[in-house]
Amino acid sequence: MRHTRRALATLIVGALASTLVAAQGGGAAGAKRAVPRTADGKPDFGGSWSYATITPLERPLELGDKAVLSMEEAAAYEKQLLLAGNKDARASSRDADVASAYNDFWWDRGTSIVGTRRTSLIVDPATGRIPALTEEGQRRAAERAAARKARGPADGPEDRNLAERCLVSLNAGPPIIPSAYNNNIQIFQTPGWIGIFNEMIHNYRMVPLDGRPAVGSSIKQWMGDSRGRWEGDTLVIETANFRGDSAYRGASESLRITERFTLVGDAMMYEFTMTDPKTWVQPWRGELPMERIDDKLYEYACHEGNQAMSNMLSGARAEERKAAQPSGGR
Repeated sequence: MRHTRRALATLIVGALASTLVAAQGGGAAGAKRAVPRTADGKPDFGGSWSYATITPLERPLELGDKAVLSMEEAAAYEKQLLLAGNKDARASSRDADVASAYNDFWWDRGTSIVGTRRTSLIVDPATGRIPALTEEGQRRAAERAAARKARGPADGPEDRNLAERCLVSLNAGPPIIPSAYNNNIQIFQTPGWIGIFNEMIHNYRMVPLDGRPAVGSSIKQWMGDSRGRWEGDTLVIETANFRGDSAYRGASESLRITERFTLVGDAMMYEFTMTDPKTWVQPWRGELPMERIDDKLYEYACHEGNQAMSNMLSGARAEERKAAQPSGGR
């Protein structure tokens, strides 16, 4: 089953990450591996890729300024993260298991940290954490919180986030960020286009490579408007024109994301840079190794099975009816 294959795959990713680092630094390890190419001579990204890892996006505060772990520290940290995420180990009763969402069987987040032994996927700033909000970003966050409080958490489906509404997944990208499960993408490539299909909520992006201009700034989209280009053997994708309700981590519609995909043999380094001067005091950048896998992506069918939405709304109506009853009423 996929979980067994994923456990093996995450062990392989560590070795691939080391190869990528050596290659980017001009080391001999990367020089020994030929990059697969398409008929037109471009690096061949086609196929399925896994980006499962338990390395967090942000460095945990308790690790301070430690950016890289020793081998012994990495092994101990992996055990700590796996135990913290294993709800079966922390909750043995049925009621506790239900209260903790799914049990551990359903998670597919990977079993190891990236091979560089970094304590976060964020590599810039040096803190390994998302930069502080600007004054405008703080004001916007406060306004959103006040609006949610005024309307309630579930007056209607529009009050819930886009992932719960099966519109945009949390890890589909841009940027592509590991999540609890379905950490897989499939890339389709032609001379003029790159297609990126994500297993989570089956989101996809079609990215033109022919130099066409971006759409007008007034046209906002949930996943933004992407344009790609080649810089040597690196695929670069620039995305802008996000809607305010879909921009990552509460960013503004000014958010711009730059993604870089670089092949080394059958491994890939994925890099992303987040730039939004209206939200963060500085840009921030992350890196994530991906492994080519011989596996299919499965239909998520989010809308077809989205009973959570009707349950949340009906539960909110039940709470309102209960609150409206006289004290002690039935």
